Amino acid sequence: MRAKISYAVTAAVLVVYFVLVGSRGVLLIETGTPLTVTFGLAVLVLPVIGLWFLWKNTQFVRRANRLAAELDAEGGLPVDELKRTPSGRVDRDSADEVFARRKAETEAAPDDWRTWFRLAVAYHDARDTPRARKAMQRAIALHAGTGRTGGTSSTGGTGGTGGDKSTGGAKSTGGTGGGDGGPGGDGRPAEAA
Repeated sequence: MRAKISYAVTAAVLVVYFVLVGSRGVLLIETGTPLTVTFGLAVLVLPVIGLWFLWKNTQFVRRANRLAAELDAEGGLPVDELKRTPSGRVDRDSADEVFARRKAETEAAPDDWRTWFRLAVAYHDARDTPRARKAMQRAIALHAGTGRTGGTSSTGGTGGTGGDKSTGGAKSTGGTGGGDGGPGGDGRPAEAA
């Protein structure tokens, strides 16, 4: 619940900021000189881009939360089984062990959004946020495309994911690594410490 409140407060502050910046852009345009109109238009572009990013991120979070709720209702949410150091950090060997299991599950059922969701959680636990996001995007896409059934198929391709090989299986532009076509790129999560 704290995360939702923090997100809502941050989003509200950003919207206020975008409104303030946008109003300054309008004031510059109203001045009427070629230079201030140019600056005003440039200033107006920033809030539009910011609002678009905020909207896309909010959609992503809402969809991921819907998947989490559905998986929780099925009793399939991953359990936090990671060993931690006395300071509370995740033990690297423990993260590698859980990650290897999640990767194998995803390779065995590449068209099941549930396995991609659990792989995203494993990436997140290992503090590999870019790959966690790509895996979650893949889970969301599979969930939307399968009518929420999430079954498996035999068309996973040679990499075992059916997705774009440059992003570790996630269908998206701009890669974060990967390269071997499997869910995880090099097969190991990022440094967990």
